[in-house]
Amino acid sequence: MIMIIILKILLDLMTIEQPFLPSSIDTAIIGAGPHALTLVAHTLQKSKKFHHKFLVFDPSGAWLNQWAHQFNAFQIPHLRSPVVHHPESNAFALRAFAEKRQAELFEPYDLPGTQLFQDFCTEVVHRWQLATKIYPSLVTHLEILEQGYQLRLSEGRSIKARRVVLAHRGGTPYWPEWAIAALTNCPVNRLQHSSQIDLRQVQVNGDRILIVGGGLTSGHLAIGATQSGAQVTMMHRRQFYDKLFDADPGWLGPKYLKGFEANRNWAERFDLVKNARNGGSLTPAVMNQLRQAEKIGKLNFLENCQVQQAIWQQDRWLVTCHNHQQLEFDRIWLATGTQLNIHQEPLLAELQNKYPTEIFGGLPVLDAHLRWPGSQVFLMGGLAALRVGPTARNLSGARMASDRIVPALTKASVCLTPRP
Repeated sequence: MIMIIILKILLDLMTIEQPFLPSSIDTAIIGAGPHALTLVAHTLQKSKKFHHKFLVFDPSGAWLNQWAHQFNAFQIPHLRSPVVHHPESNAFALRAFAEKRQAELFEPYDLPGTQLFQDFCTEVVHRWQLATKIYPSLVTHLEILEQGYQLRLSEGRSIKARRVVLAHRGGTPYWPEWAIAALTNCPVNRLQHSSQIDLRQVQVNGDRILIVGGGLTSGHLAIGATQSGAQVTMMHRRQFYDKLFDADPGWLGPKYLKGFEANRNWAERFDLVKNARNGGSLTPAVMNQLRQAEKIGKLNFLENCQVQQAIWQQDRWLVTCHNHQQLEFDRIWLATGTQLNIHQEPLLAELQNKYPTEIFGGLPVLDAHLRWPGSQVFLMGGLAALRVGPTARNLSGARMASDRIVPALTKASVCLTPRP
């Protein structure tokens, strides 16, 4: 009897400690990163009433938690996007915020420092009173109801919503086939994807590290590793090259977007998205640091080369390239990015079955307001690229996505039963 009473008290305490969760909400936003914050700030700018109509779901329970972790883990000093790209609707808001912190705007084009941008976003959260709008839980399942949707949460609770916005980081880490095969017989942390690496914690002094990939992530990892005393080899299937932005600035306005939006051949649109990003690039500033490391013998570039096989033997990696060249390393880091594929998004499995839509290169064809056709589920980020364009996953893409979604959240005149 006493044991039953104790268990009941413990259960009551657990219930009390859980944050409040309403039975239903008008709009559920999944994810608390820059895209979600941009959407919320833009929507509140149009309608203050929206503050009582939405709830954000993120396991961390905090805004931009994953974003901050990634930037800090890779020791990234500043953003790649200029100062005009940020969550607020006023393009000059971040510049005004940085008035007394000009040293944190980096050349060229005033790229905001990592801490400056994070502090600005904190101010946005405070100004719009958004700190209490996040429920700390992972959404594990999205069920279609006769009216609306039911979100099942990781702790077993659930909530109904009339509309749902997927603003979480899409995509899964890409592992080449040779790397998957190599994982079966190597010690922990000797073969890692960039998403698993925190430069603040790794001990690599004296290690020989192979970094696979040609994008900006590979550059940040290489700089951090060389500064920690490692000997780094950067390998890319093509040649390494540098450019200021990951997509031409013409994709931010009508120069390229006008023709893109007029094109109704979705396969061609996918090719435009893919080719515009061109598999990743380094910024001139990062390339300069890498060349300096190369000059003093801490780093070397291995271009037009692909790993064919990696075998862990005698406490080291024996790596064979496609040209039969063999190299030895102590660690392998994969800066191979993520794959965006709607078929690998479990939250949308039921939606895909009930409301099929065309899919090209893993990306769905959404309506003009970024809704899954026939539903009230909106997508932001890379999965919306067939509508938004090549910068869909960037800060500029968050703004463009918000411009499309906000009218559907605030105007009664927008059709509630959209068609493709």
